Amino acid sequence: MIKRQILFSLLTALTFFAKAQTSILDAETNNPVSYATISFGNGNGIFADDDGKFTFTKKLYNDIDTLYISSLGFKDLKIATNNLTNTIHLESEIDMLQEVIVKTKPKGKFKIKQIKPTIHEDYYKCWLPTIESEIAVFFPNESPKTKRLTTVYLPIKVEVKAWRKRKQEKAEKRPFSTLFRVNFYENKDGFPGDVLTYEKVVFLATEANEKVYELDISKYDIYIPKSGIFVSLQVLGYADKKGKLLPNKKYQEVKTKRGIVKVSTTFRPLLPFTDQITAKRTYVKRIFLNGNKWVLYDKGNIQKSNLLKAGLNNYGIGLKMEVYKNDE
Repeated sequence: MIKRQILFSLLTALTFFAKAQTSILDAETNNPVSYATISFGNGNGIFADDDGKFTFTKKLYNDIDTLYISSLGFKDLKIATNNLTNTIHLESEIDMLQEVIVKTKPKGKFKIKQIKPTIHEDYYKCWLPTIESEIAVFFPNESPKTKRLTTVYLPIKVEVKAWRKRKQEKAEKRPFSTLFRVNFYENKDGFPGDVLTYEKVVFLATEANEKVYELDISKYDIYIPKSGIFVSLQVLGYADKKGKLLPNKKYQEVKTKRGIVKVSTTFRPLLPFTDQITAKRTYVKRIFLNGNKWVLYDKGNIQKSNLLKAGLNNYGIGLKMEVYKNDE
């Protein structure tokens, strides 16, 4: 009897979310628009999955009446939630589809250069990722030689289940399954500018990953521009074991004396910040706030940051690249 009730509940939930799903498609090709941004206009929002699907219902978001849908290379779309249908089509934005320089892989000898990631094990010196935040790290180009990126090293920190065992290397870890996106930007006047690839570079992190996530990007043929490159990390949300985004709320409603306050859900793993990098080269933006603008991560731009108070103003991403010798 109990098993039947559980099965019925699961089927009911699946039916509910299936009916609530909306697909975002390219108006010209009818292909899915992967990982499109769905903003609620109040500082919160969600992302579509790799099939361009997202879940929105009044039961999940009872105070939202308008959605703002956007994706790189497409015209923004504003739609009332009362008019939300099972399928939404986005029109291409020709002016936004700037030419991405396509290079063939250079021939000849090259040497491997590594920029090691900066890591540590201190829980209190970590950034708590939220779905509205994107973190970008700048890497200058120090020579005219062609440099092709092959690996991104992303420092991470997983948590143990029992806090009293947090210093034990083999303690059982707190489970999670989080989908991330990595973006690559040109340097435009000292800030992240145009993207260097329109391909979606995503990966799934779980508690099985330790200290550094090594992301192989060799298939994307990304070259460092003369003015340097920004590499960014962005949370898309919790996902299942196959990497499909789950339809869970991306903020929590907390009751206070002033009423209900929406607090962004924090995701795992934690991201270790460091004071071991002299130059300030970490930038952040809130996807659904402040006009989606980048700011340098320092005390002059960020208020009430315990990390900055402790002098931790950089995220220590590392890189591996091929540096070609026959370039002048």
